[in-house]
Amino acid sequence: MKYRNVGLLSGGHLVTDINQGALPAMLPFFIASYDLSYAAAAGIVFAANMTSSIVQPLFGLAADRFSKPWLLLIGLMLAGTGLGLTGIFQGYRWIMLLAVVSGIGIAAYHPEAARLVNFAAGTRKGTAMSLFGVGGTIGFAIGPLLITTALLQWGLKGSLILMVPVSIMSLVMASQFSTFESLGANRNRDLSATDANACKENWGAFGLLTVTVIGKSILFYALNTFIPIYWVNGLNQSKTAGAMALTIFAASGIFGTLLGGSLADRMGPKKVIVLGCFGMTLFLPMLILFSNVQLLTLLLIPLGLMISATYSPTIVLGQIYLPNRVGLSSGVTLGLAVAIGGGAAPIIGRIADIYGIWYSLASISFLPILITAVALGLTGSRKIIAKIDDEKPQTMEQGA
Repeated sequence: MKYRNVGLLSGGHLVTDINQGALPAMLPFFIASYDLSYAAAAGIVFAANMTSSIVQPLFGLAADRFSKPWLLLIGLMLAGTGLGLTGIFQGYRWIMLLAVVSGIGIAAYHPEAARLVNFAAGTRKGTAMSLFGVGGTIGFAIGPLLITTALLQWGLKGSLILMVPVSIMSLVMASQFSTFESLGANRNRDLSATDANACKENWGAFGLLTVTVIGKSILFYALNTFIPIYWVNGLNQSKTAGAMALTIFAASGIFGTLLGGSLADRMGPKKVIVLGCFGMTLFLPMLILFSNVQLLTLLLIPLGLMISATYSPTIVLGQIYLPNRVGLSSGVTLGLAVAIGGGAAPIIGRIADIYGIWYSLASISFLPILITAVALGLTGSRKIIAKIDDEKPQTMEQGA
């Protein structure tokens, strides 16, 4: 694995996702400054996230067809500049438009970056993709702190701080264009030298994988949204305890992402996906069957580990199923399928409004069983990419 390249792309993922993490933290400032309703404020986040998720496959197609690292540069600059200018251009329409521009930038970065991570990973694709995922997770965590500090210090104009990280990272990325282009060129040459039958695309298996990602996304968004609410309204705990529960879940997810990538390299991505989904069938029902707060808090650790352990294996397996369309595959598994799954959160919230928060969690407790059944139908991960990497000349860089 070319660690320097993977590290650089993961760093770009971190910087890009700072903006995704920052946008929700900006809403209270927009509400106070422009007297926005809660629905209008939430609409900004919805528009940005949905735009980003839906257009990611289009950028994935572009990455596969044109194979140009400048997509990374465009993604970074649009992501930071769009959101950074929201404090300068006043008015709800401007904020909405610039948030959408930022979402487009985020969409442009992810498929091309995931594609290059695949090429730089060698035979350790699970580990490389998990490092890429953790970079984004850290960016999400940094974003709210960075933007809140800036807005408190300088007012809405403090949003310009978001342009600083992307500008620096863009300069670094621009200096590595030749390296990224060589990764793509080497990959194309290796595919050309590989048996054509080994490079056939398996759209049926990719469809099943997409269903798995959608189901996992429903679970993630539901838990991420309703864990603190359940702690406060269902378990009668303090808001601080609710926030701490969510922090434990999120932190476990970071370790789960790293663990899942490492296991995928040893066991194969399909086995890790099945194990992660099966683990959720055991632990998720326990969340509503028990009422002991200490036990439930501990339960959040394996839940976070299991749901996040499938992150990199699903991306890698999708890239294996579509070896000639790695960018498109990444755009679907990182963006579109996740967006579809996230769209179920309001439905689950409606169940909570009508019947109570306990029933909203109970309504998704059966879902891991269905996801596990679908995951079992996935074909084994064909060793196409591993074979290609094994056949590369030994004179190539093995790690920087």
